[in-house]
Amino acid sequence: MQSVIVNGEFVERSKAKIDIEDRGYQFGDGIYEVIRVYNGKMFTATEHLERLFESSKKIRMQIPYTINELNQMLTELITRNDLTIGTIYMQITRGISPRNHAFPAADIQPTLVAYTKEAARPVETMRAGVKTILNEDIRWLLCDIKSLNLLGNLMAKQKAVEAGCFEAIQHRDEIVTEGSLSNISIIKNGKVITHPANHLILNGITRQKVLEICQNNNIPFEEIPFTLEDLKNADEIFLTGTTVEITPIVEVEGEKVGSGTIGSITNKLQQLFEKEIEKQCGRL
Repeated sequence: MQSVIVNGEFVERSKAKIDIEDRGYQFGDGIYEVIRVYNGKMFTATEHLERLFESSKKIRMQIPYTINELNQMLTELITRNDLTIGTIYMQITRGISPRNHAFPAADIQPTLVAYTKEAARPVETMRAGVKTILNEDIRWLLCDIKSLNLLGNLMAKQKAVEAGCFEAIQHRDEIVTEGSLSNISIIKNGKVITHPANHLILNGITRQKVLEICQNNNIPFEEIPFTLEDLKNADEIFLTGTTVEITPIVEVEGEKVGSGTIGSITNKLQQLFEKEIEKQCGRL
């Protein structure tokens, strides 16, 4: 039987229950993280958990656990479920309280839920690349918070799926922000360019690792806004995310990016990223 975590306790998944007045269900009043697992070990767990706490502060919610306590619980969850490669999904809501737009009393305890999922690395798409569409970014202006409010993202993703594409590249006033489920970077004249980590995007952990890799391997990069025109004229484009790692974008709105295959710098970044995984989690 697979185990899940509910408020610090390990229970069978079939027996896990959440109250209908939980604020995550009623309002989307909560935050979440998805952590990759390779060889039974979490990758960049500290960075994900630190971001969880950053998100909690931004929505004025107190997490009743330390980073170390959460790390230990998630590690045990991996062991209990015998997970080798996959993900851990965890979310924390503001707790159970009669429906009211105002925050509940301070003594209401947040609700923690976590579970595992088997998921292989997306090797095929990382090699072949993916097709994308463009989509106006209609989301709220606090995208740096990894909140449960994902309706705008879902609508953009569905639009991409219906167009036979993998991802929707979002933009505000001609400035590219991010994808529906990923960060977007372009490469021009050997330089990696990605949107600054401000309130208009989620500062992805994979995004951060890519910039760290660039810094450590003398690959030029810059965090500056870039336009739809810049996107159109890019030599290479790639997306990053916990579950997609570094995936090349080979088509935007039916137009090929470069030669329509993975570019040399994107390929190099993939190889260097894989080495980072192996440092923490062992050989892939």
